[in-house]
Amino acid sequence: MRALTLRKTLAALTAATALAFATHAFAANGKDDVVRVGIIANAKTAIATFAGGCFWTMEHAFDDVPGVLAATSGYSGGHVANPSYEQVSTGNTGHVESVQVRFDPAKVSYAHLLDIYFHRIDPTQVGGQACDHGDEYRSVIFVADAVQLRQAQAYMGVLEKSGLFHAPLAVQLRAADAFYPAEGYHQHFAQNNPAYYERYRVGCGRDRRLQAVWGKAFKAY
Repeated sequence: MRALTLRKTLAALTAATALAFATHAFAANGKDDVVRVGIIANAKTAIATFAGGCFWTMEHAFDDVPGVLAATSGYSGGHVANPSYEQVSTGNTGHVESVQVRFDPAKVSYAHLLDIYFHRIDPTQVGGQACDHGDEYRSVIFVADAVQLRQAQAYMGVLEKSGLFHAPLAVQLRAADAFYPAEGYHQHFAQNNPAYYERYRVGCGRDRRLQAVWGKAFKAY
């Protein structure tokens, strides 16, 4: 019953926030830590950036979503320009493996992208996802503007009050900064290397963990 109620609450939140923010944008003020870059009325494209463990899996979650124009694996949040995969993998550059999602807000809302993101991670896991551990695998939402910040905060607020999880949420909210696309062989990895990706995904146990953490509220995006 609790899982069903949570599903209904999250669905209502997704619809409400999409409607509320579709008609206007909040101008960032001097106290905001985010830059207003635009989910605004009549905008043809917008950007969302998510980090949640291995970017192969995170990118794959958005590849075929109607309204998503492109999903790109890359690196965000660090202090080294144009980092390589090897550099990021040391954990010393400050970057996390991320996915930049370019989407048409007239066809898919940021709130729906948030719903996909959260249901593809264990939002309580600290410092990684499933078998991938380390700072470069931590879960972060890089908000592009005040609109995204408020929607992410609202979504997380619902989860925190749901009683579904037995640990606090570990997802960080950070202002979006430089995004560096990963090397070509990482792009669309699941589509280009299906057998290898399937072995990794099963071996890492990510789906098993998601089903265990989310229970009856699990959504197989």
